Amino acid sequence: MQAFFKRKTVNNNFRNNMKPKEKTFEQLFSEFPPVSTEEWEKVIEKDLKGADYARKLIWRTNEGFEVKPYYRAEDLEKLNYLNAFPGEFPFVRGNKTDNNNWLIRQDIIVENVKEANAKAIYVIKRGIESVGFNLTEVLSTEDMDILLGGIDLAKIEINLICGSHFDNILEAFINVLKERNVCLDEVNGSITYNPLTEMVLTGVSQDFEDVKEILDIVSELPKFKIISIHGSIFHNSGSSSVEELGFSLATAAEYLDQLTEAGININELAPRIKFEFAVGGNYFMEIAKIRAARMLWAKMVEAYQPKDANTAQMFVHSTTSNWNKTIYDPYVNMLRTTTEAMSSVIGGTDSLTVNAFDEPFETPTEFGERIARNQQLLLKEESYMDKVADPAAGSYYIENLTNSIANEAWRIFLAVEEKGGFIAALKDGFVQNTIKETAQKRDMNIANRKEIFLGTNQFPNFTEKMEKELEEDIFAVEDYTDENAEFETLKPYRGAQAFEMLRYKTDVYSKEKKRPLAFMLTYGNLGMRKARATFACNFFACAGFEVVDNNGFENIAQGLEAAKKAGADIIVLCSSDAEYESLSAEDAKQIDNKILVVAGYPKDMLDALKEKGVKYFIHVKSNVLDTLNEFQKSLGI
Repeated sequence: MQAFFKRKTVNNNFRNNMKPKEKTFEQLFSEFPPVSTEEWEKVIEKDLKGADYARKLIWRTNEGFEVKPYYRAEDLEKLNYLNAFPGEFPFVRGNKTDNNNWLIRQDIIVENVKEANAKAIYVIKRGIESVGFNLTEVLSTEDMDILLGGIDLAKIEINLICGSHFDNILEAFINVLKERNVCLDEVNGSITYNPLTEMVLTGVSQDFEDVKEILDIVSELPKFKIISIHGSIFHNSGSSSVEELGFSLATAAEYLDQLTEAGININELAPRIKFEFAVGGNYFMEIAKIRAARMLWAKMVEAYQPKDANTAQMFVHSTTSNWNKTIYDPYVNMLRTTTEAMSSVIGGTDSLTVNAFDEPFETPTEFGERIARNQQLLLKEESYMDKVADPAAGSYYIENLTNSIANEAWRIFLAVEEKGGFIAALKDGFVQNTIKETAQKRDMNIANRKEIFLGTNQFPNFTEKMEKELEEDIFAVEDYTDENAEFETLKPYRGAQAFEMLRYKTDVYSKEKKRPLAFMLTYGNLGMRKARATFACNFFACAGFEVVDNNGFENIAQGLEAAKKAGADIIVLCSSDAEYESLSAEDAKQIDNKILVVAGYPKDMLDALKEKGVKYFIHVKSNVLDTLNEFQKSLGI
């Protein structure tokens, strides 16, 4: 037996000595020589073959800064905030030290307190941790007790959305807490007191005289937020991420300045403020926006010399964007809200509302709300995104985006300050004009398909028809302007509305008359005719026209005959530029009262083709929206 163990020990030692030695991380990468930025740039310039580096590879964003094609470790050297740990000032890396947990929120419209309570309990059992009650009228203590029945008020965050009757609502809420002997120090929640947001939407001046009264009412609720900064209003009016952040900070600064001058201490005021940002589809930009927001807010509060650095923590509630949602191909909205939810979570939001995919065109269904809840549950329970503090830390790209957004948002903030603060800038029209200019650029990008709405202005579902009648306000901007408005207001809208109106007109027209048919007359060069036919089919389907593609015809005359048999209203020539010359005047005459279109822009023969009867040319630089509107008018739609 002794000999056996001795032999086994010798064999194990032999095997261990024969094993290749494992290399450390540093040893492994030391075998590869470092490559400098200059060396990378030389290779890139060589691959570009003389093309303009800046035009080809530098991204000029709506946010007002440029994004390079790549970033390296050296790009982080000047970012001093990276020295802080999560939970440390300036909180760019989040408010929490050891996790990234957030509250899953769902809002409920309260028309009947019993029904609203039943729904609240239902959604809480299915994972909701924060409830927003949208109150349309004053509630008594008895009604509030019914509304909150069966809800653990020490664990579930309660947000009261109630307009001007906040005092009665708050008193009823606190009465219920005391009657149930809830520990008031543990109660989380908020009330939507937002006079500046009301100014932005109505155009009527507001004051902040109620703040002291509200603070007195909630003095026993240390975790309760009372002032809401609605950056989402700027976002959903078409602003850039930088403008949303810059104007949100300017709004908050107006509250800080006026209320501290009125004698409210910064240590009492700052923790009562809640920021509500909309999160759009620009994935990395939105992650960086939330991180930049925390950093800038911390620097602003620091200027008021609070007693505790944690006073400068920003509480962020995120909602998925309304601006980029669509009523056509609506299931794409699920994809949009998923990436938006991920952006807000990785950015470190404190709570999140994922709007239902069907909200843009109907009261959300149970299916829509369930999907919205489950999107967040999947991010927590299956993707573990709540487990790691600051998951974006150290990303060369995101850290540089964070810095760029912070710099540009601060520039907007300072511009507002130079005008005398947010209220002065609003009355002067600076806020509205800045956002309107950006929104117009974005609208033009949508019309030209530089900004893509999948299923709406690009790659529409050819078979989708809007069978039900839609209400007119679905396509309208949200105008809350008061009849006594003193200045222009912001009007939230959806970026896809113009295209949706276009397509809906076709759907309504086609209920009684023949749906317009665009016929692809494909001939000549195989590659060009296929590419241009695909492009043209997508183009016309955006207006709800029926499209017919073809494998190819031997000549134009044969294609024209087939188009007539198909009952085409629009005939689209799809071939190479050179082969468009084969269109004869005789061929063009055969189209009768049909609309003849060329897919492409053959510069050298434009005049010749126009003389033969071609009026329209569709190509990648076309204003798709204007062109399709013109086709509709020509067809009498």
